[in-house]
Amino acid sequence: EFKCQELANTVWAFATAGVKAPSLFDAIAVTALPRLGLFSGRDLANTAWGFAKTGVRAPRLFDAIATEAAPRLGEFDSRCMANIAWA
Repeated sequence: EFKCQELANTVWAFATAGVKAPSLFDAIAVTALPRLGLFSGRDLANTAWGFAKTGVRAPRLFDAIATEAAPRLGEFDSRCMANIAWA
């Protein structure tokens, strides 16, 4: 089973490489949703950015990331804040 950071890093890596993998991203979204509370601020930002960059739609995931991130914005450095805002 992938750890939270591994899920976020996978999304980030595929997006950085310009590879759109909807089936993989769908599986990651399903796996990540119940565990978002365990994601670091960077993991939340990288996950949101990766989905947005590839154009893979995951409205439930984005809503859940927004809900999880809002009270934790103090954990975000400037890069993470920019990435999550862009997404």
